[in-house]
Amino acid sequence: MKLSKESQYGLSGLVYLAKQPKGAILQIGHVAEGADLPPAFLAKIFKKLANHGLLRSYKGGVERGYSFQKFPSEISVKEILEAIEGPDLFQRCVFWSDRCSDVNPCILHEVWKTIRPTVSKRLEQLSLKNIIDQESQLSSALSASRRSARRM
Repeated sequence: MKLSKESQYGLSGLVYLAKQPKGAILQIGHVAEGADLPPAFLAKIFKKLANHGLLRSYKGGVERGYSFQKFPSEISVKEILEAIEGPDLFQRCVFWSDRCSDVNPCILHEVWKTIRPTVSKRLEQLSLKNIIDQESQLSSALSASRRSARRM
């Protein structure tokens, strides 16, 4: 279950889009610039997310770009990761994914097999909105810490 750069970029792009006003339709270039991501790569990722019903794609006409198909509170991190990495993501080994399987198990295969359902369930319970809220809390805490350090 190793995650690729695609997942990192996809989550970052979605977080940026979710921080915009509700119902906003943004062009991929705007999202890429705002999230500091490569536009061509992000376009491929957002296409996958649109194909899985997480984003709505607007082509041509007056409005072009992407918006959310569902509210960020209704989109689980598991859905996002499976849309990007593939539906078998939680069947893959976290340690040696390219060599490990039930037929040819690695030395930690049985351990991962017992942990895997817990990880899957937790990521299913974690929404995109939860990530944004956690990021906001961390940012606030860091700002407060910096202000406090400057006063000393």
